[in-house]
Amino acid sequence: MCTLDTLTLKVRDPDALRQFYCDVLGMQDQPAGAVGYGGGQCALRFEQGAALYEAQPTDTYWKIALSVPDIELAVRQLRDKGINVSDPRQFRDVGYLAHFSDPEGFAIELIDHWFQGDRPANHTIGAGLGGGAHLSLITLRCADIAALEPKVLALGLRPYSVQPVTPYGFTLYFYGNPDHTPPSADLSAVENRTWTYQRRETVLELQHRADGQVTDAVEGEIGYAGLQLAGATSGEGIGPLGITLI
Repeated sequence: MCTLDTLTLKVRDPDALRQFYCDVLGMQDQPAGAVGYGGGQCALRFEQGAALYEAQPTDTYWKIALSVPDIELAVRQLRDKGINVSDPRQFRDVGYLAHFSDPEGFAIELIDHWFQGDRPANHTIGAGLGGGAHLSLITLRCADIAALEPKVLALGLRPYSVQPVTPYGFTLYFYGNPDHTPPSADLSAVENRTWTYQRRETVLELQHRADGQVTDAVEGEIGYAGLQLAGATSGEGIGPLGITLI
């Protein structure tokens, strides 16, 4: 089984950022100085960088996403802790979303398990952020999905969902555990979308930009420093995405 193991970001103050992810987002300490929610989800490792992070729309790295059973609850909890988070809104037929950034400027997305208005009245709400947050998505950008997808599949990941967002010039591709079967064989089916967000695993999301404007991941002094996968069936990573295997 192939899983997303560790996302590494180079930051100005690793200790302070680890504290934020634990105190505000409810993650816990993981091995090798990482933090995360555990349960087989991807961990986050913060390494020392040397400059201020400034995200660019053509960066290989885009964001992480936290899925929650109750996005309104999550927004209230974050605002109670002084976090500037957007109001939840239904973004087309993609998801019920809100957005904020961590103290160093890395983007974080909240995704409800359900589309706006679809959450069952008896839906279980647990403890923690939004009733039980999990690290749902690691989102990277790519310029040529036709060339990259065979490499992603060779790692052992399974396609979950394809979500065209044509007015914004991109399409979203989601890949996860090969043991899990989406509800529809039609990957563009809407029912595969909330199903994907409800998985208690970390899914790889690729944003394919129609304009092809993406800067390949490179080792630098600040920002994205790579994504490690464990249990992959292929012996090679994917250089342009900064994916390595362990």
